[in-house]
Amino acid sequence: MIKTLLFDFGDVFINLDKEAPNIEMKKLGIHSFSNEMIEINKQYETGKIATTQFLEWYHKVVPCSSKKQLADAWNSIILTFPEYRLKFLERLANSKQYQLILLSNTNNLHIKKVIENMTLKRYNRFKNCFDAFYLSQEINLRKPDKNIYEFVLTTHNIVPSECLFIDDTLENIIAAKKLGIQVWNISAKKEDIVELFKINKHLLNHLN
Repeated sequence: MIKTLLFDFGDVFINLDKEAPNIEMKKLGIHSFSNEMIEINKQYETGKIATTQFLEWYHKVVPCSSKKQLADAWNSIILTFPEYRLKFLERLANSKQYQLILLSNTNNLHIKKVIENMTLKRYNRFKNCFDAFYLSQEINLRKPDKNIYEFVLTTHNIVPSECLFIDDTLENIIAAKKLGIQVWNISAKKEDIVELFKINKHLLNHLN
């Protein structure tokens, strides 16, 4: 029996354009992400470097671009958060049938853009739906590393088989599944989180 629902954020609740940063970065002169860039991105995502350091690093790579241009290119991935999804989540939270936890790989620039797009009021409505709200930049851990899942399981005394993890990224799903967590690798182009109970028929307690 599922007792905990563990959610990713991007392309589960908020829409993303994952190709946009690559397109926008190319306009600024970055045509591919080197291993060093990938490592800097991971450091930023886990809160090991600040936004100022992150932008300064990229500014040195492409000095002809402004830090605002770099931030805008980085944030181009963030799109809209449909109201119907937020209302679905609020109904789910109000039902008290499950422990709800958010587990997201993100960073300060992205969260600021999310709030800008959503408005702070709607972002707070979203955040208040969860029993726990974990952002990689705040807990210094990121998916798909094993320790981030162990952190959630241990902190909340969760039996892995009693937890359903919803994420759009396959490598994150595989890592969670290895720990015995039940999973739904949601396809953003074909599925919607509001279909949670329709697609996952093994959930015993359906939302009224």
